[in-house]
Amino acid sequence: MRSQDAETTSDSVRKRPASETPPPDKPPPPRPWRTEGLPQGQAPKPKPPWQRVGVWLLAYLVLFGALQVQDRLSGPQVVAYTEFQRQVTAKNVTEVFARGDSIEGQLKKPAPLPSDKPGTYRQFTTERPTFAKDDLLAELAASGATVRATPVVQQRGFLMNLLVSLAPILLLVAFWTWMFRRQQSALGGGLLGKRQNRVDPDTVRVTFEDVAGIDEVEAEINEIVDFLKSPDKYRRLGARAPKGVLLAGAPGTGKTLLARATAGEAQVPFFSASASEFIEMIVGVGASRVRELFAEARKVAPAIIFIDEIDTIGRSRGGARSVGGHDEREQTLNQILTEMDGFSGSEGVVVLAATNRPDVLDPALLRPGRFDRQIMVHPPDHKGRVEILKVHARKVPLASDVDLEALASATPGMTGADLANLVNEAALLAARRQHDAVHQSELFDSLEKVQLGTARNVVIPEAERRRTAYHEAGHALLGMIQPGADPVRKVSIVPRGRALGVTLSTPESDRYGYDANYLRGRIIGALGGMAAEQEVFNVVTTGSESDLETVSRIARSMVGRWGMSERVGRRSVLPSDGEPRMAGVSDGLLDMVDEEVRKITDDCYAEARRLLRENRAKLDAIVAALLARESLDEAEIYASVGIARPAARPSAGLVPAAASTAS
Repeated sequence: MRSQDAETTSDSVRKRPASETPPPDKPPPPRPWRTEGLPQGQAPKPKPPWQRVGVWLLAYLVLFGALQVQDRLSGPQVVAYTEFQRQVTAKNVTEVFARGDSIEGQLKKPAPLPSDKPGTYRQFTTERPTFAKDDLLAELAASGATVRATPVVQQRGFLMNLLVSLAPILLLVAFWTWMFRRQQSALGGGLLGKRQNRVDPDTVRVTFEDVAGIDEVEAEINEIVDFLKSPDKYRRLGARAPKGVLLAGAPGTGKTLLARATAGEAQVPFFSASASEFIEMIVGVGASRVRELFAEARKVAPAIIFIDEIDTIGRSRGGARSVGGHDEREQTLNQILTEMDGFSGSEGVVVLAATNRPDVLDPALLRPGRFDRQIMVHPPDHKGRVEILKVHARKVPLASDVDLEALASATPGMTGADLANLVNEAALLAARRQHDAVHQSELFDSLEKVQLGTARNVVIPEAERRRTAYHEAGHALLGMIQPGADPVRKVSIVPRGRALGVTLSTPESDRYGYDANYLRGRIIGALGGMAAEQEVFNVVTTGSESDLETVSRIARSMVGRWGMSERVGRRSVLPSDGEPRMAGVSDGLLDMVDEEVRKITDDCYAEARRLLRENRAKLDAIVAALLARESLDEAEIYASVGIARPAARPSAGLVPAAASTAS
């Protein structure tokens, strides 16, 4: 496996044959999940919105034109006023109504059209000239015609009258539909969303070749892949695939990328969604989306459903960690449990989920039959980091002096996401320096920026600069002369972030466990800055704030969590999460823990001052070199005091880089 971060999806793009044309751009899917690798023929492409608007507009124009034609055919006939006078004289007018000089009416018997056109008319309309002097009302009354000022019923066609009467209702329905669709769109697609767009597998698929640094997980995942590829081999023996696989681990370790690689390796459709996308204000929307997602996956089975950050909806529904009730979250969780229980085992749908907090998940999710397997995805070791760096450096031109092994040794504890960011920062730095390739200097300068922060251009008084130099020299010297301490990699009095100076120490190889001597050495090294200031200047400054936080954290863990105090004994007093008194710890025992923490820190501080007094000449030598060059790398630090660089030591595990700062 060769990659560790979901940000490297561009590395996973497979080369398209030259004979194929690139797929046209498709609009994003309206549903809250993403799909990959759906088989051909699924999810036809929806019509663009402008086409639907055009169809409705054309239909309206056709209907309006038809109504106009119908009104013209069935409406009153326009006649001349002289023709109207002849019909009045012939006493053939049965009723008229007028608005100003406009006269409309109806004949008793149909009369032939006054023009050459064949046919007759009965309803008519005409205009009375303003210069007419006839007594029209008397003539109409004498003929027995009914005269009105306005019509009793508006003389429209049947279809027009029907449309006018239904228009308010149609407008209300149209407005309600528009508001409902806008609301559902704002809620992330809603229940009226169309089918998700088919994603071209050749442009999005990743495989295990794009994943590196977590080889121990490959064997677990390969069984899922093998079942999806050839399920009959397992069914013959009565075996069934796990219904769910939970990927747990720290952020950036590649859980999402691993899930995508599993689907890509098995060449099956991949549905991915974040758990938070199922939760909405309207109760029941989340459960409906879950049902729809699982139904879509069954249609194209075998398939993989991936739910990221499942702890958003999968938190325990009771207990101390439960923070009140939430009907929508619980309904969504219940629907997921029901859907996973509904799998028969032969449907070929596997659910993958990722979380950073497996300890808060509901027990119903973790029982066999739901998430049968839990796979821990750890940060990579030295070998894994080398492989990850190779993957991220595929498209980055590297100079001949680049040593990825050395870079991997200097990055213990970094995840795949951290390493991807490191390589990208190095490429950006090389571009700013107008280089054609990335050199080793850019990689380590970027490592300093990632671990220590960006350098600041500030003017520091000489006295403050000298005191900062002694502070950092105290950290560095104690790190060099203490047995078992981590080698010092970098010392700088260049302000970075909120610190005025930085001392960086990292282990020679990965660490997975710590003994009391190593932890005491860490405390002594962290107190070296304060001890140097007090030995040389007899002052205590605020520059030791972050150092004291590190010291307190280590000492309290030694006493209250790791059983490294004879007085407190072999017991866990300080839980990693929560108030210790809630776990039954007495105030007396907590006071004892505080006394032991103070005893450890006081003893380590006294030892730090003693070592600095005995090695004052070496301390002054480091300060002189720092004031002259501001930053010293590993070789320069050891050369300035005449101490041989310690040989590589075997290690017991993984520990993040330790940086002491003077703020």
